[in-house]
Amino acid sequence: MKRIRELREKAHISQLKLAMDLCLNQNTISRYETGEREADYKTLIAIADYFNVSVDYLLERTDEYKRFK
Repeated sequence: MKRIRELREKAHISQLKLAMDLCLNQNTISRYETGEREADYKTLIAIADYFNVSVDYLLERTDEYKRFK
């Protein structure tokens, strides 16, 4: 899920910061970004909410980057 990395870097957030904010381990974030591990649906929703994007955007089902209010 390369989009997590793209969003994280665009927001100037480290893997550790993202992990702490989501109550995850930094290694877990790293594995999501490299594709070694896939996030469950609750984690996908949490990441999408964190970056204010849709789950479809994270899963690369759409290229439409939306920010919701």
